[in-house]
Amino acid sequence: MDETAWDELQLFLQVALAGGLSAAAVRTGLSAPTIGRRMLALEKSLGRTLFERSQQGYRLAHDGEILLDHVRAMQAAADGIAGWGFAFPIVTLAGDSWMAGFMADHLSDLRGPSDAFRICCSGMTEDLAFRGVDVSLLPKAPAAGNVAALRSVGMRYAVYAARNAPPQAEGRWISMATDTARLPPERWVFENHEADIHTWTTSADLLHRLVRNGAGRSLMPVFVGDADPALRRIGAPIADLDHTLTIVSHDDERRRPEVRLVIERLAALLKAQAGRFSGACETATA
Repeated sequence: MDETAWDELQLFLQVALAGGLSAAAVRTGLSAPTIGRRMLALEKSLGRTLFERSQQGYRLAHDGEILLDHVRAMQAAADGIAGWGFAFPIVTLAGDSWMAGFMADHLSDLRGPSDAFRICCSGMTEDLAFRGVDVSLLPKAPAAGNVAALRSVGMRYAVYAARNAPPQAEGRWISMATDTARLPPERWVFENHEADIHTWTTSADLLHRLVRNGAGRSLMPVFVGDADPALRRIGAPIADLDHTLTIVSHDDERRRPEVRLVIERLAALLKAQAGRFSGACETATA
C-alpha cells in the first residue's frame, strides 16, 4: 500500500483499543458493520492480517500489534502538532498609524477578558484584499475587492503646536516624508508649506512627539491633538480634509463570530467617541 488514509488508521486504533466492533461503534458513532468493512479493506490494502476474529471479539494479530505501535506514534505526533499551535483564533486589526494607535489604546473595548480570541494590531492595510487583515479602519472603502464596508464617524484634521514652543519654532513646519505620504492629510503640509518645512518624519508617532517637543507645528487628527494638554490647536479644522471613517472587512472573514463581534464593538466605540473625531471637544486658538 502506497498511502494509508489517516482516518482509516485512527479507526483501526479505536477498534484495537476497544477490542471489538461494537465497542468501537460506541466510541466513533459508526455502525459495527461499517467498521468491519473498513477494517477488512484496510487489511487488504496493507496485505497484512491485523485481527484474529472470533465470537469473543477482535484480537490483534501479530501484524496488528506492530501497526498499533506505529499508529500510536503517529497519533502522539499529531497531538503534539495540535498542542504546538495556539488555541485561540486571531483577529487582525489594521489602519493608518493614527487609527492603529487608536485601536491599540482602546483594546479593552474591543476584546473582553473572557473572549476566546487574540488580537493582532497592524499599521498596514494593504493586505486586506489578500485576507491578511480581518478588520481595517480606512478613510474610504476600497474601490475593488470582495469586501464589506460600514461607514462610521467623521474624521477631521487641524494644525497643532506645543503650548510651550520656543519663539524660533513659530514659523517652522514638520511634515510627513514625501516617499511615505499617501493620503491627503499626510501630504497637506508639504503641499501647502513646503518652503517652511524644517523637519520631516516617516512616523505619525514621531510627528506627534516632534510637535509636542516644540520642533514646529504640523497637521494632526483632532482626536489626537485635542486630547494632548501639551498641544494647542491653531485655527479651525481643515474642511477640505474632512472624511468619513469606514470599517472594512473581507466579506468572507466578517462571518467569523469573533470578527463580527470586533466589528460591532469597534462601531460602537467610534460612535461613542464621535465628538472627539469631529473636534467638538476643543476650542481653536489663534
